[in-house]
Amino acid sequence: MPLWQSAPLRTLLFILGLAVTPLPRPLELALGALLGRLALNLDLKRRKVAQDNIRRCLPELSEAERARLLRKNYEHYGILALELLHMCSPFSGHFRAYAKRVAVLEGFHHWRRANAKRKGVLFVSAHLANWELMAAAGSLAGMNLTMVTRHLKPDWLHRKMDAVRRSVGIKAAYLPDTLPTVIKALRRAESVGFVLDQYAHPPAGVKVPFFGVQVDTLSAVPPLALRYGTPIVPVRQSRGEDGIVRVVIGPEIDLGDAREDPAKGTAVLAAKVEGWIRENPSQWLWVHRRFKNVPNIQDL
Repeated sequence: MPLWQSAPLRTLLFILGLAVTPLPRPLELALGALLGRLALNLDLKRRKVAQDNIRRCLPELSEAERARLLRKNYEHYGILALELLHMCSPFSGHFRAYAKRVAVLEGFHHWRRANAKRKGVLFVSAHLANWELMAAAGSLAGMNLTMVTRHLKPDWLHRKMDAVRRSVGIKAAYLPDTLPTVIKALRRAESVGFVLDQYAHPPAGVKVPFFGVQVDTLSAVPPLALRYGTPIVPVRQSRGEDGIVRVVIGPEIDLGDAREDPAKGTAVLAAKVEGWIRENPSQWLWVHRRFKNVPNIQDL
């Protein structure tokens, strides 16, 4: 991004980060929901993607129920935007304090049991509620955690977000060094977090069922688990009406006969993610173009 474009964005994020820093949580929730409803009326392109995805995945809902879900979903985006802006606060240590205040971790004993095998831990999660707070909660609880994520643009924003993640103890694996970084972490018996709910281009992605559709899904987790003997542990998060983001770690997943087949193993994990979304549909990224290279809804 040219400097003349970068400076206004830097200034805007500084101001917004400063503005959200002192917000009481109830006000943040109310303001975020209001912003989300405003975005629903303005964001016509992404709204269409979300509507199509909801219609594809949840055909059992009536039109009124889909409209209500879409509104709640956009209210979630507004709250999420304000939560993420806390990562832009100009005050050192703010995001760490914020994560401790609004996120709670449950099921820590499941991670501890898997971690005791000294083979590392492969976390499987999804873009539910706030995934940055999910990772922060785990790291602040004492996990040596690396999250697999994307390199942001522009570079100065990427460096900013990476520094904030490191401030709560989170390391990250980025392309083109994702796999080497992950392997090094597992060899050190550390934990690595993957999200499996987004479209993954082949060959990294394999087609597995997701809401009744064969769609490309990241297939790295089962082969890594097989090669290094690493346990796979599910973790999901949800934001309650009280504003608390509850991060819930589940017991180790046993892939059984699917362990040696990347596609079958990935299908097991994708089914678990789908179940989470069905339980908490208003806090998932319906605006993501998850169903690329699959038939249109009317062709199904």
